Amino acid sequence: MTVINTNIKSLISQNAMVKNNRELSSAMQQLSTGKRVNSAKDDAAGLAITSRMTSQIRGLDQAIRNGNDSVSMLQTTEGAMIEMTNMLQRMRELAIQSANDTYTPEDRKYLDLEFQQLKTEVNRITRDTQWNGMDVLNGTFKNDAGQVGRFRFQVGGNEGQVITHTIPAMGFQVSTGTVTIDGSDLEISGTFSVGDRITATMGDESFTYIISGNDLLSGDQKEMLETIAANFAAALESALGEELTPGTYDATTDSILLAGITDIDTVSFAPVNKDGALSNVKPLNILTNTGSNESIEELDIAINTINEERAGIGAVINRLTYAVDNLANVSQNTTESRSRILDTDYAKASSELARTQIISQAATAMLAQANQSPQSVLQLLQG
Repeated sequence: MTVINTNIKSLISQNAMVKNNRELSSAMQQLSTGKRVNSAKDDAAGLAITSRMTSQIRGLDQAIRNGNDSVSMLQTTEGAMIEMTNMLQRMRELAIQSANDTYTPEDRKYLDLEFQQLKTEVNRITRDTQWNGMDVLNGTFKNDAGQVGRFRFQVGGNEGQVITHTIPAMGFQVSTGTVTIDGSDLEISGTFSVGDRITATMGDESFTYIISGNDLLSGDQKEMLETIAANFAAALESALGEELTPGTYDATTDSILLAGITDIDTVSFAPVNKDGALSNVKPLNILTNTGSNESIEELDIAINTINEERAGIGAVINRLTYAVDNLANVSQNTTESRSRILDTDYAKASSELARTQIISQAATAMLAQANQSPQSVLQLLQG
């Protein structure tokens, strides 16, 4: 049938061009983005699967970083324990030396001077060793479940995939601080530990200041007292409005005075005095043969205690290392699986582009021919 009003050949060519251009556009999009699945219409199931895989991969990669951070934290903790062990070994050596009766009481005092300093430093390390601002050896760390010293290392891409390890309080905290009122002055003296409390009352009001690690950063006694006094005075003024003048250090009494008390009725000091696994070291001295032999026995216990903790930390470090290696392997293979679903096969897509471009050119030519075809009817109208 020869008609002019409806050009069927042109419509066929147009429909073919629409379909081909859609395929051409898809091929170009895949090649330009590098992804086979750019929207749900490309592969609805594939999009859902790769989205879940992406969540898993990103979770695994973060878990790898978590594991490495955990190893670093535990290595920091063990590093502190190594130095503690070295000092305890030296203390034991001094105790054995002092146990020998070839030394006079005066000689033993000299030996005990180093012994006591090492004991103090062992305790200071357990008190002040931190990772990312968290105390790791003094037993003050609590997770959000209220578990003391229990660290939960998230080493998986999903909920509850954790490795746990508990680090107990290792040292001993001895606070000899005193806080008293003398007329219009407040006197602070002695040594302090994290968690110690200074409480001031003014009539029906009271304020408690808790000693923090920031108060004890300096190893110099004078500077520590000055820091505690300044921080306490600032906090007291903010809480109760009592303004005290900067402290004056008295080297004779090893104390510091804050002047200007007008309304404070009483002050009190409550030491934290937390004991840890090495509390048996706290009372030791080597001033006598008996004390030296007792010290040898207790130091052996202390060294074994640290050895056990270091062994536990070492085992967890090895476990975390294997866990990180496994996570890296799972992440790699999951990424490879996602790639097979999501990424463009450039050989296939480029072939598809070439095919659709050729078809597009041919379809354009055929559409032109279809549009010219009705003109042949004019010959029938020539008379």
